[in-house]
Amino acid sequence: MAGLYFDEFEVGQVFRHATRRTVTEADNVWFSTATCNPAAIHIDEDYCRKHTEFGQRIVNSAFTMGLMVGLSVGDTTLGTTVGNLGFEECRFPKPVFHGDTLRSETEVLELRESRSRPGQGIVTFMHRAFNQHEELVAHCKRPALMMSKPTG
Repeated sequence: MAGLYFDEFEVGQVFRHATRRTVTEADNVWFSTATCNPAAIHIDEDYCRKHTEFGQRIVNSAFTMGLMVGLSVGDTTLGTTVGNLGFEECRFPKPVFHGDTLRSETEVLELRESRSRPGQGIVTFMHRAFNQHEELVAHCKRPALMMSKPTG
């Protein structure tokens, strides 16, 4: 198990995740069609060349968010999370394009023992994703319900 227990996190702790991922055209087209998102900015190259400021398709932001958080799992929550409690303040300051390589980092913002679930606590993470030019392309806060370290 690679994830940390609630008791092992510290406010201010930053994880720079080693795994990076190049986003492909197949990722974007599959994700957009699988989630029934027919937006031309994701799936219509000709439209984007002629009618958008970017001149090419942009990667679906929900895919970008999922990848950003997914890259963090091995270092933070794998095997120790009870559940994701939400996504807050999600922002996408720069577009992601096919062929961009993303990396992710995670900062621990807040820790709170659960009042209703003994042996568990809430960790609030700030996830950030950067492209190969070190430009911030996405960030969001994510509270997660985590297991405390087993006793005995």
